[in-house]
Amino acid sequence: MTSLSIAAWPARSRTLFPGVLACAVVAAASTFLSQHYGAPVMLFALILGMAMNFLSAEGACKPGIEFTARQVLRWGVALLGLRITAAQVVALGWHPVVLVLISVVVTIGVSMLVAKLMGFNTLFGLLSGGATAICGASAALALAAALPSHPQKEKATLFTVVGVSALSTFAMIAYPMIARAFGLDDHGSGVFLGATIHDVAQVVGAGYSMSKETGDIATVVKLMRVAMLLPVIVFAVMCARASGMQTGGARPPLLPWFAVAFALLVAVNSTGWLPTAVTELGSDFSRWFLVAAIAGIGMKTQLRDLATVGLKPVALMLGETVFLAILALLLLRWAA
Repeated sequence: MTSLSIAAWPARSRTLFPGVLACAVVAAASTFLSQHYGAPVMLFALILGMAMNFLSAEGACKPGIEFTARQVLRWGVALLGLRITAAQVVALGWHPVVLVLISVVVTIGVSMLVAKLMGFNTLFGLLSGGATAICGASAALALAAALPSHPQKEKATLFTVVGVSALSTFAMIAYPMIARAFGLDDHGSGVFLGATIHDVAQVVGAGYSMSKETGDIATVVKLMRVAMLLPVIVFAVMCARASGMQTGGARPPLLPWFAVAFALLVAVNSTGWLPTAVTELGSDFSRWFLVAAIAGIGMKTQLRDLATVGLKPVALMLGETVFLAILALLLLRWAA
């Protein structure tokens, strides 16, 4: 069976190549635009991908786009493990760790409850709450990859990525001003920014706009939130299994392979055995894979479908963002 699979790979590669190349081109263009105009690269990838959604119709590009939106996404999530080490977490002390744990758990729990009260599936609350509480678009993509197929899944994922990217950009500008208004010092500002802003890039931008110490602390706190991705993925799969939302009667695995790979890479990276060049290369690959994957998701989505989501999902995500910021400020006051 293995030899047959290997023999079939050249033909499979030729089938996938046009769509994968299309996603890679969109990822490169999105990165260029992000570097020159300062907007989130995920947002550019979504917009350009949706502009090219005709490629996902029947044609040569369709298989490769499907492959990129699903499999390449999982590779990108696994490689996120190279961004964090156990030593980074230990160096900050226990207060930021407790703050991150409480804020992630409470934000996701409240999001699921409010989503149910608003008439949504609780898994949408988990998806949007996880994106808000953990690491923005990357968390949304990781959780979407762990959840079972559903007719509304891709629309919900796309909306979550768009919403969290826009809110993260706003937070990058507004939250340093909030930190100053509340009289937070460099350490407190770093913890606040790292615990509340959605995407890593925006955390770095906001932190180092205040001071080097604030930027360093914000980045490490943010990476602690990234480390929460693994238990939340496991929780998401358990929720999906309990709700019976699987196709064909087969339950999804309790621990997806990319979640295992994420944990292993965190463990290996924590040993210090990996050269800096290797971890930086892996992080770059992770970013490229995730950008290409969101481009593929954009290509698979019609803009008119996104416009039908209504105001309630927008209100949910905005409420999650405000709730997380208020909770982080209260926990900072408690720890002071």
